Amino acid sequence: MADQLIRATASGGRIRAVGIISTELSREAGRRHKMSNIATATLGRAMAASLLLASNVKQPQARVNLRFAGNGQIGTVFADAGHDGTVRGYVTHPELEISLDGSLDSNISSIVGKNGFLDVMKDVGYGTPYTSTVELISGNIGDDVAHFLYTSEQTPSALLLGEAFDQDGVSVSGGLLLQVLPKAANDESILELLENRVSKLQNLPELLQAGKTLVEIMESLLGDLGLVILPDDRAVKFQCRCTFERMLSAVKILGEAEIADMIVTDGGAEATCHFCSEVYHADQADLQRLLVEIQTDKQPEEV
Repeated sequence: MADQLIRATASGGRIRAVGIISTELSREAGRRHKMSNIATATLGRAMAASLLLASNVKQPQARVNLRFAGNGQIGTVFADAGHDGTVRGYVTHPELEISLDGSLDSNISSIVGKNGFLDVMKDVGYGTPYTSTVELISGNIGDDVAHFLYTSEQTPSALLLGEAFDQDGVSVSGGLLLQVLPKAANDESILELLENRVSKLQNLPELLQAGKTLVEIMESLLGDLGLVILPDDRAVKFQCRCTFERMLSAVKILGEAEIADMIVTDGGAEATCHFCSEVYHADQADLQRLLVEIQTDKQPEEV
């Protein structure tokens, strides 16, 4: 089943639902960062959550960043997603291995840590990006993002995230975001109904492994509440924004003397992207070009 994101409404627009299948993008992140299964699950959930949030921002150029900084062993967990369905991310310790005791949820909570903060940044492509910080309540990615949505955006939400593994790594990965929109936020009957149905929903990865589609899962939850699937389903994928030219721009900032030393001492430069682990190599000719650009920039403009 290909990675995809779909959106829907129910109860006359009072409920919003967004579902995602993120299997391939989780696999790609795990491969690029050489991550353990537990690290892959943690980052996979953060990336899925950021895509779900980005899908609800109206501007097509918008991006949403989630940064989990808890006191657990994995360190920082960072995901950056675009409204266009692209996402990238990293964890501080991708190699982390632990003894798995209990559920995967509890293990992720343990390695993220319950003490710390979730920083959320929304950039719509112009003006000052919106930023908000909330304390972590569990270290579980879904619970902490739902807590942010309720406390910072006054939107009661349930966020279900999960994955399953086989001998080759991630076999399925996905998520489901359900929200009671502001015009019904004080309707206790809607809140109670949604909570009851979410509590009875089977394990999400098991449903995906059984071949259930996102539409079928939403139908089982909201089909009798006037579910409307919106006609804007989109593909999602792991894709970084780094390029060779961006890498050269970063090297250029080091200045003329440092670049000249690289040419003599190292015969070039190498840089690894933090977000996707892509390695870029600049040879002597590339660095000489940067020196020419720096020297040209220094020349005064003719009057």
